[in-house]
Amino acid sequence: MLNPQCRRLVKRTQIVASALAAVLATPMATLLAAPSAPTQGAADTFKAGTTYIEKIPETSVSFEMVAIPGGKLTMGSAATSLGAGEPGRREDEGPQVQVELAPFWISKHEVTWDEFDEYAFAQGAKGLRTVDSGAGDTDAISRPSRPYGDEARGFAKGQQPAIAMTHHAAMEYCRWLSEVTGKAYRLATEAEWEYAARAGDTSAAPKGLGEHAWFEENANGRPQPVGDKAPNAWQLHDMLGNVAEWVLDQYDAERYEELSVLPQPLERPVLVPDDRRYPHVVRGGSYLDGAEEVRYAARLASSEEWSASDPQQPQSIWWHPDESFVGLRIVRAAEEQPELRAIRSKVTKDSM
Repeated sequence: MLNPQCRRLVKRTQIVASALAAVLATPMATLLAAPSAPTQGAADTFKAGTTYIEKIPETSVSFEMVAIPGGKLTMGSAATSLGAGEPGRREDEGPQVQVELAPFWISKHEVTWDEFDEYAFAQGAKGLRTVDSGAGDTDAISRPSRPYGDEARGFAKGQQPAIAMTHHAAMEYCRWLSEVTGKAYRLATEAEWEYAARAGDTSAAPKGLGEHAWFEENANGRPQPVGDKAPNAWQLHDMLGNVAEWVLDQYDAERYEELSVLPQPLERPVLVPDDRRYPHVVRGGSYLDGAEEVRYAARLASSEEWSASDPQQPQSIWWHPDESFVGLRIVRAAEEQPELRAIRSKVTKDSM
């Protein structure tokens, strides 16, 4: 026979065990379907749904990061029995694969010109070399060379999304930002991007696309200031439309086909980019695209045509003079996967 003190201890243990079992039995889909409203949190303490403000040192510029919970994702789009699938679907979006992701922070908005200019053009910007030269030859971080013409393409700057930078420049921006803030920022992997964009939505695009995205039908032929449209369920703005966004991965049209034969779910998949200038993956569609291109699963590959009018030999590794619709968004892993620790672009002036 147990004494009263022992009975209370046994009862308390049973309650704790029951609560833990309930948490473990909760389907991840349930957790994804009911995101909580973000609250302000500490930058170094991860709690899903919280946010923190990062101020770029020695500037008045800041941006907001949102904590995204880990979970599972059905990535890509499916073909129907008739071979079509969702409107606008292309073959490189499938077959669908099952993915499992760890928690990470992602920027609430696309990177603006206010932010990118502190890296690209600010005089004496912290952590930068002061001469233009190809990155990859030393560990120093270089600033972009001056582009031909207006890098903003006449769309103004400030809170407009930064555009026209190459994948190399986008990765170098993240490396610079990591250097000056002391936190490891990078581009999202393709899987992280789609997971964050969907925020639990399993359809092709959000209902009422025009409430969430700038695209061909409502953008008046230009990108718009970030954050003017309604956010998704995880309070992220402009994940679809406005400007398309660089992600980390090298582009491979057969990527999903190759992943589909591996054991599922795939843990944090990424195709780490090599030293080739092209192709890399762009996601989300842009202000130039029709609604069928502004979908969670839509993929686009960068190409040499984006720099066709660049007269330099070799051409710039920093700017695409014939592209005005691609920008970037940044992430920060709660715990970085080994192959992405201290990642940097391998592209140099000699890259093909």
